[in-house]
Amino acid sequence: MKTTHTLAATMIAIAALTGCASNTPVADTNYSRADSASYGTIESIQVVRVDPATSGAGAVAGGLVGALVGNQIGSGSGRTAATAAGAIGGALAGNKIESNRNAPHDVYQINVRLDNGDYRTVNQDSAYDLRQGSRVRMVDGRVYRY
Repeated sequence: MKTTHTLAATMIAIAALTGCASNTPVADTNYSRADSASYGTIESIQVVRVDPATSGAGAVAGGLVGALVGNQIGSGSGRTAATAAGAIGGALAGNKIESNRNAPHDVYQINVRLDNGDYRTVNQDSAYDLRQGSRVRMVDGRVYRY
């Protein structure tokens, strides 16, 4: 019975921690989905450091899983101590996992002057063939050479 509970708690932990991961691309907040494709010229490209903050969800999920696992150990006051220790250890581990996934990283900040005169700033992870003065197409918050 304990093995079943431990296995279930482990599966819940894995599901919770992977659910906390964010794969949302870094994009300009001024970009409108209504502009499905826009054309323009790159004014400038800079490398900027993005330092995303942790949300605390990793600590909460880790604490819950740690408490569930700790509750499977011992009985009486020993079980209570194991539950508390599991919750604390799980919270620390979950927070560390979340902060490792959200480590600071560099992105390319690309400033584009659109053909209609508007300006857009887009942050993306690669500027492979993009240069200042290049004609570009913006689609879904990303810049591509045109």
